[in-house]
Amino acid sequence: MPLLPLPLPDADVLLDARFLAPAEASALLAELTATVAWQQQPIKLFGKEVMQPRLTAWYGDPKATYRYSGLRLEPLPWLPALQQLRAHLETATGARFNSVLLNLYRSGQDSMGYHADDEPELGPEPVIASLTLGATRTFRLRPRRSVAAQALSLPLLAGSLLLMRGATQQNWLHALPKTTRPVGPRLNLTFRLVK
Repeated sequence: MPLLPLPLPDADVLLDARFLAPAEASALLAELTATVAWQQQPIKLFGKEVMQPRLTAWYGDPKATYRYSGLRLEPLPWLPALQQLRAHLETATGARFNSVLLNLYRSGQDSMGYHADDEPELGPEPVIASLTLGATRTFRLRPRRSVAAQALSLPLLAGSLLLMRGATQQNWLHALPKTTRPVGPRLNLTFRLVK
């Protein structure tokens, strides 16, 4: 299935709901859950230090250092599965990536609040390739300058690829809210180019 544009003004967001076949997505989830060097680190949120409500890992090229929420992430060397996935994504999107942030949401209580991937080292119009493995969770997007605006809710299936590029990070925020319904683990990989 090709990447199809989502109807968002002042944004360039595309979705391929079946980028990876179900069996491939399931095998990749099992492999990465077992082999990635997962961490749970404290971050600064509204001036307070709190533990991240998910597990994370940062992999990439040697100089792809990344900073967010008071953290400085030095990349771990690429795992073979991540290298293969990067090559596949670069071919599919025409973009170049030198790093990936992995987020493991262990249950519906793990989450990510509204934010933009707008750190200086990503440049003014970053390309973010976001791949979902595991449980379906609702991804939300809302305009950055209008808190009262209706958010777009998007259930992301295992194997789906969401591509955010252009002015998306300047104009939109995104989140993965908590859910009270029972859900299994969800692994999200966001491939980036750190400059």
